[in-house]
Amino acid sequence: MIDEVDLRLKSWAGRISGDAPVYLGVPDRDAVERGVCLYLLELGPAPPARGGRRVPLQISVCYLVTVGAESPELAHRLLGELVFAAMEEAEFEVDLTPVPASVWAGLRIPPRPGFRLRLPVRRERPQPVVHRVRFPIVTQAVPAEALLGCVVGPGDVPIPGALVELPGLSLATRTDDKGCFRFPRVPPVATLGRLEVRAKGELLALGPEALASEPQPLLIRLPLKED
Repeated sequence: MIDEVDLRLKSWAGRISGDAPVYLGVPDRDAVERGVCLYLLELGPAPPARGGRRVPLQISVCYLVTVGAESPELAHRLLGELVFAAMEEAEFEVDLTPVPASVWAGLRIPPRPGFRLRLPVRRERPQPVVHRVRFPIVTQAVPAEALLGCVVGPGDVPIPGALVELPGLSLATRTDDKGCFRFPRVPPVATLGRLEVRAKGELLALGPEALASEPQPLLIRLPLKED
């Protein structure tokens, strides 16, 4: 990973610098006075890569690039060529902000012209292993059945036109002239959720427990106010 970036940068700098040597490591006196020095300065975060089903992990590495030559003019020329060549690379990020004096003091060398170069480092994550199904998958359908019932008021008088709903299934119907209703195909009563009955301004809600305890067809007594 990072060692591969080392080799890539060293090869890239070698193509630009020609015969000048390229060093990896701390910029000591020999390195900063003769050739190109690439010093791994720091690691940092990087935006996560996009695309693919499983994106790789990613960080950034920052190198301090300094140049030395037989004369200041040659060093400056090579430094300029390296800067502009780095700007041409799509994955290179050139940082021209001044290197803090504390960095030079920590390296124990006088401050000199240079720039920081950032590159992404990626580690691919293995794709999860998907095992083949060697046996047929057996699925068991939930049996559907009819739900029948009648809605009555005081004295068991049938209530026609009452609205009967199963909100959990988005189903609704109305009672006929005899106060009866029918849902032709619904899951078992225990999985229906609540049943709601509305008529003459009154609402009655029955939960699955109440529905399961009543024999079918259901007899739903709606408490209506007497006229």
